[in-house]
Amino acid sequence: MESLRTNTVAPPATTVGYKLGVFGVVLVLLWIGIFKFTPTEAAAIEPLIKNHPLMGWTYHFFSVQTVSNLVGLSEIVVAIGLIYGFFNPRVGYFSGLIASAIFIMTLSFLFTTPNTWKIVDSVPVANFFLVKDILFLAIAIMVVEHNKKLLAYKLQ
Repeated sequence: MESLRTNTVAPPATTVGYKLGVFGVVLVLLWIGIFKFTPTEAAAIEPLIKNHPLMGWTYHFFSVQTVSNLVGLSEIVVAIGLIYGFFNPRVGYFSGLIASAIFIMTLSFLFTTPNTWKIVDSVPVANFFLVKDILFLAIAIMVVEHNKKLLAYKLQ
C-alpha cells in the first residue's frame, strides 16, 4: 500500500515562467561569457577580480585576458549545463549550484570593489550591472530546488 502511494505522486511541473527565467539566465551567461573573450571586457572586470579576496590571486599566475577567458568559459559551460538540465535533472541540479556560486561571487563584488557605491543626489547607488544578479541568483536557486525535486521523484 505504501509503494502505491509514492508511485502516484506526480513529478514537479516545469512552468512557462520557470523555463523563461532559465532561458534569460542562459542568454545572459552565454552573451557575457562570450564577451569575456574580448580585451574590452577583460579590462572591465580586472578591478572587480583584482580586489576580490577569493579571486585576486589569479593575476599572479595568469594574464588579465586569460583570467577573463576562464571566467567566460565557466559562464558558457554553466549556461550549456542549464540548457541540458531540462533533459537531465542531475546536470540541472549541479548547473544550478554552480550558477548560484557565480551569482553570489558577482554580488560580492559590490562589497569588495572600491568605489562601487556612490552617492548621487543624496541616494546611494551601485554599479547596477552587478545588482541584476540578485534576480539571476533567485532563478539559479529555483533550478536547484526544481531539479532536486525531480531527482527525488525519480528515486521513488
